Amino acid sequence: MADIELVTLFFEMRERPFKLLPDPELILWTRQHTAAYETLKYGLESRAPITLLTGDIGAGKTILLRKLMEEATEDLVVGLVSNVIGDKDELLHWILNGLGVRVHSDASYVTLFQSLQDVLIEHYAAGRRVVLIFDEAQNIRNSGLEELRMLTNINSGQDELVQLVLIGQPELRDAIMRPELRQFMQRVAAHYHLKPLDIDDTAAYVVHLLKAGGGTGQEFRAETFSVIYHATKGVPRLINQLCDFAMVRAAAAEEYPIGRETIRNILRDGVFMTCMMTLQDDAS
Repeated sequence: MADIELVTLFFEMRERPFKLLPDPELILWTRQHTAAYETLKYGLESRAPITLLTGDIGAGKTILLRKLMEEATEDLVVGLVSNVIGDKDELLHWILNGLGVRVHSDASYVTLFQSLQDVLIEHYAAGRRVVLIFDEAQNIRNSGLEELRMLTNINSGQDELVQLVLIGQPELRDAIMRPELRQFMQRVAAHYHLKPLDIDDTAAYVVHLLKAGGGTGQEFRAETFSVIYHATKGVPRLINQLCDFAMVRAAAAEEYPIGRETIRNILRDGVFMTCMMTLQDDAS
């Protein structure tokens, strides 16, 4: 029997509660997640040239981004660009690809820029706003960030034709604070830095996902929450991994509710630490 099936049968749940892929329907709206999302919405609604959301690996940035895209109004044209690494020509290729515009791989910078400007003007004339969202934006070089700033200068004479939303790790925030990027920073009209959960929010997050999966919320003893928090430092993605391991082991041992010793045994075995290292390597 597969581990997932074993967990759902033993704990009598509809589905696996601790998924590794972000699901916008399962957001726990903590104070700071609410503030982060409101910052993203404010950036869009106020037509901010650049909106910035930063946070540590696994803090919940992607799930907020997916929620934002789900709720985008029909007048928004959203171009999603992920993991951009390269010079300004490659950056324009990525942007045009995100907007569904195909250009020749050998096109010159001038041709690429003109193609982008044409599509922005076309959408503007049709009453649509273009928003370019850059996920994992900490990978964009300084020259690329400066190129993005230049894009915000494209306008109709009255309105800017494109808005930028940058999502990235803390290195992105550090980068734009450097003197050579001060002009970029001056274009950032909305910014929020998403921190890990505190111990109370960690407990609330675990209970929230258990109930969302069809459980009672009491599958973990209250004594486990402090151990989970200290092991994961309140990072939601790591909480999911650790709790998923715990539920598999508890189901195999027919343990209910899950106690502190089960969590500690997983940590002693080193399996969870290996996953943490893999997560950090994948993000680097």
